Amino acid sequence: MKSELFTFVYLALFVFFANGQSYPQEFTGDVWNYAVSRKNDLRLGVYLTAHTVENMFSTEEGKRETISLLRCNGISKVYLEVYRSGLVVSPDLLSESVIFLQKNGFEVVGGIATVPGGDFGVKQDGTLGWFNWQNKKTQNDLRKVIKSVVPVFDTFIIDDFLCTADTSRESKIAKGDKSWSEYRRELLTDLSESVFIKPAWEANPDIKMIIKFPQWYDRFHIFGYDLAKEPALFDGVWAGTETRGQYTQRFGFVQPYEGFINYRWISTFAGEKMGGAWFDHGDCSDLDFIEQAWQSVLAGAKELVIFNFGSFISGHPGHHLLRRDFEKLADLAAAVAKNPIQGAVAYKPANSDAGGDLYLMDYMGMLGISLVPESEYPENADVVFLPTQAASDENVVKKAINSLQNGTKLVVTTGFLAHAKDGEKLAKIAQISCPLTNQKITTDLILNNGKEEQLPFSMTLDYKIIPDGATSLLAVSNAENPVFMVQNKKQNISVINTYTFSQEDFNRVGEVLLCPRQIGLLEVPQNWANTVRDVFRQKSTPELNAPTRVTFQNLSDGSFVLHNYNRGKAIVEIHVEMGSHFVDGFSGEELQMENQVLKFEMAPRSRIWCKKKN
Repeated sequence: MKSELFTFVYLALFVFFANGQSYPQEFTGDVWNYAVSRKNDLRLGVYLTAHTVENMFSTEEGKRETISLLRCNGISKVYLEVYRSGLVVSPDLLSESVIFLQKNGFEVVGGIATVPGGDFGVKQDGTLGWFNWQNKKTQNDLRKVIKSVVPVFDTFIIDDFLCTADTSRESKIAKGDKSWSEYRRELLTDLSESVFIKPAWEANPDIKMIIKFPQWYDRFHIFGYDLAKEPALFDGVWAGTETRGQYTQRFGFVQPYEGFINYRWISTFAGEKMGGAWFDHGDCSDLDFIEQAWQSVLAGAKELVIFNFGSFISGHPGHHLLRRDFEKLADLAAAVAKNPIQGAVAYKPANSDAGGDLYLMDYMGMLGISLVPESEYPENADVVFLPTQAASDENVVKKAINSLQNGTKLVVTTGFLAHAKDGEKLAKIAQISCPLTNQKITTDLILNNGKEEQLPFSMTLDYKIIPDGATSLLAVSNAENPVFMVQNKKQNISVINTYTFSQEDFNRVGEVLLCPRQIGLLEVPQNWANTVRDVFRQKSTPELNAPTRVTFQNLSDGSFVLHNYNRGKAIVEIHVEMGSHFVDGFSGEELQMENQVLKFEMAPRSRIWCKKKN
């Protein structure tokens, strides 16, 4: 096996050196040094599982092969896992590995995957391979590992298994009258300190502790993650952007925009503690893999942590794209650091239930809306989006009415109006009848310019909207032609009749965390997409005319990034303000316009950075 790995490394280096033209001439053939020179803009890291640490660092040959793979992929930061699935790596091997890597110029971080295995801890009573955290054996076994290994490291990260779905008798008794969400959040917040942070500080007072959150943000609170409390406990916060394949069931039909939403939403809690984005190879084609990097950078990540090193040993086609695009990613990361993505602001408070709007923000982004999440009510935003999640704020309607009075444009969902305290007050301003009648309608037929059109996948409307002065903008087709979107006469509040997933959808396919099925919202015709975009559009921002699955993300300097996530080419037009001029942000070439319209034929799964010319 070792000789085969050496051959792979040699061939990988040969292929790369022969194809290094995407880097500046002076760095051709020296990817690692170039990557190190750009680490203030963007840094690449990789995570080694406990089993890989043992396999690769137990011999001199394994160590040399590891260094070769890291260098030829431009990776300058290494995360060494100390425990996973019952395997505890010895502190002596960890210490030797850290010293070896540091001597070779790499920064090293420790890590742990808190998943059961063998006689370590107690597995939960549930479908996923998570711990029963209520059990003292789980707590004591993990505490013992932490105390033994943290003296080896300066920084330590907890991977995204600090959660539970346990329903054992032991946990039911401990839960008492609390909801499962409340009980789990309190338990894991307490254990974050008693099992990890305090024992780590006792063993190594200088250790910096990081928590890594997964990407399934709309279900965090159900399984014990508490964004209102946990980021404050830790020294650093990392976010999962592992969206993987959008068209496949294996890890859910997750939309690429979810990586951006998750990172930006978590950063509203973490602030300056926000560190890196974390994604992997699972269920990823080469394009799926690299697209995770692009949305991570657009979200503001200055470090990309790739899980896991085993895929670099076996090889993955996405690695070539990462090497090829690294310079462009670093350039864009530097630009985003100065001019973060801005747009309509979606309000999702901590620990908020999504109701029928699960992961709706991802789909709005995939419709070509530059949508940015916020965990506090965005009082100064030009456009505010209020999905069902926002209804968890008891004062949200009062805040929204104040926003309207100050000139803000609102877009709300029917789920929000139905669940928000005093939601009928906003419904009256929106000029629709209230209370809303819950009447789920699932159909694959819509009305497009008055004609019936069939979608590949069905859409579900959550409520029956009865306009009371509002204008119907979009409707589906059946006996009553139910309304999908309306707007009041003042055109300052629009209501969207959305519904993404139910618990039954999750149960039907055995999914627990991620989007369980494909929905028709991304299959609507272009003029439908344009109509939805228009109600979200801010004043004086470019106007997009494109199919769905073309994302449009505005930088605060007036530049924007387009990404075609479709499997076919897309004709894209952007209407910009008079006097605006743009260059290609990657090549510097001037982009030609006609009558203040930029027009592109975008190849499948491609992107363009339209950088505003000074």
